Amino acid sequence: MRMSRQLGVTLRQAPAGAETPGHQLLLRGAYLRQLGQGIFSYLPYAVRVIRRIEQIMREEMEAAGGVELSMPLAQPGELWKRSGRYDKIGPELLRFSDRRDRPMVLALTHEEVTASLAASEVQSWRQLPRLVYQIQLKFRDDPRPRAGLIRTREFTMKDAYSLDRDERGLDLQYDRLHQAYLAIFARCELPVLAVEADVGVMGGSEAREYMYLSPIGEDTLVLCDSCGYAQNRQVARAARPEVPDEKPEALERVSTPGTTTIESLTGHLAIPASKTAKVVFEATSDGRFVVGVVRGDMQVNETKLANAVSAAELRPMTADEIAAIGCVPGYASPIGVGNRATVVVDEIVAESHNLVAGANEEGFHLRNTNFGRDYDADFITDLTAVEEGQPCVVCRSPLRTERGVEVGNIFKLGTSYADTLGAYFLDEDGTEKPIVMGSYGIGVGRLLACIAEANHDEGGLSWPAAVAPFAVHLCAIGEEGLEAAARIERRLQSSGIDLLVDDRGERPGVQFTDAELIGCPLLLTVSKRSLASGGVEAKARKPLGAEAQILAEEDLVAWVRAKLPERFASRGT
Repeated sequence: MRMSRQLGVTLRQAPAGAETPGHQLLLRGAYLRQLGQGIFSYLPYAVRVIRRIEQIMREEMEAAGGVELSMPLAQPGELWKRSGRYDKIGPELLRFSDRRDRPMVLALTHEEVTASLAASEVQSWRQLPRLVYQIQLKFRDDPRPRAGLIRTREFTMKDAYSLDRDERGLDLQYDRLHQAYLAIFARCELPVLAVEADVGVMGGSEAREYMYLSPIGEDTLVLCDSCGYAQNRQVARAARPEVPDEKPEALERVSTPGTTTIESLTGHLAIPASKTAKVVFEATSDGRFVVGVVRGDMQVNETKLANAVSAAELRPMTADEIAAIGCVPGYASPIGVGNRATVVVDEIVAESHNLVAGANEEGFHLRNTNFGRDYDADFITDLTAVEEGQPCVVCRSPLRTERGVEVGNIFKLGTSYADTLGAYFLDEDGTEKPIVMGSYGIGVGRLLACIAEANHDEGGLSWPAAVAPFAVHLCAIGEEGLEAAARIERRLQSSGIDLLVDDRGERPGVQFTDAELIGCPLLLTVSKRSLASGGVEAKARKPLGAEAQILAEEDLVAWVRAKLPERFASRGT
């Protein structure tokens, strides 16, 4: 490609609002342009990076037994109503009506369509297992797009779906896809950590996320360096603290004016926070009220609370709603709530005795509240959010937390989609059984963005060879350089080496600055001076400021191939 034909210009400054270094450089390097909130155009350089990422994905998916198909972005809403997700998923699922007033959706994933295809195409156990995948556009009407391609509304995903006879078959494909994903990220030279995660609206029995560790990430990961424990904070557990063995004492109403926080309450009563209970008030999208109870020295994990009551999402209750269930903010407890709300109690609270909790009366608390005597629960479960330094649930070593960006995920879906969408097969014994499904996704644009975040320096982007838009960036300086560049371009291209030729006639400083910004692995410079010295000035992009050498034109192909063996190797070669 010649830069004189390129649509898009490099920028000396990033546009306002570009939040992360990688996003700034993708904009400055003429890879992206923003069209709307969370919606981007991919310019030619970015398209080339994406095509290389997609090729790696195709090679690894096909090595894992996958076959490629393509499913529609716009789908009948009825399909999603049958699975239950039409109403379960919030406004991020974009719903609309066609001209015949039939409900439609823009898909953010394709489990429903896959199950529908399985229902029509699979009849016998002899047709299983199967693994299908696609690289296809999705749309999620995200209310908070951020960090460029890290969180968008329109995005491309490599999503795959496994179809099996039984759970054992699902386990085998799940493990195979796990290895395929590790291979994809390794070939893209992006370090990731696989962590156990919440299944969320996807459903199923098990999920794993692939995280690029970075301060820009929205997810908090809980890690143990001693035993390798790694989970998303949404589902992570810490070792449970010792609960004192006490005899329940009589309830005592005490005056506690101005103590609407745990800190002020413990100061007023001269007790530790571990001797208190606190509540959170939430409401589900279908109008249920939920009261969560944890010990005062701990925090509620909202994902765990939502899962306990089978809610897709929660929102804080209003003051009027809290009053309607008989509670007083700042002085609340589950005592007296009854059936006006679903009460979920953390397992540590259920085992503790004589905790101080609110009296549901302004300015008063109750000493010596005890679960089972003074109030009951609809659910008892682990509700707490794990904090840095707490003991590991496996080995009791101190846990640490890191921020991460989710670049991929895999799910064991089970039979829920098959049951609701009629995807059954006749097993070997003649009985009809539901197909067991798995779901596996990687965000293509997000992967590109994370590679950019992980591979840059003060000069600009510095792409790994396997995914770089071009193997070589050739700067042609002056008339002599332009003439020689045409010969070099023909020589490299005829040997299967792709290159970007800067034929714009710009000053050397401008060309070198743009070359560093665009970030191809190898830089060649041809000019009157280099030709007088014996040929072409050649150097690697990394590290910035690497030493250059002069190579004869006939030696360039061998030099490039020796420098970038991974650029020219596909899987298994």
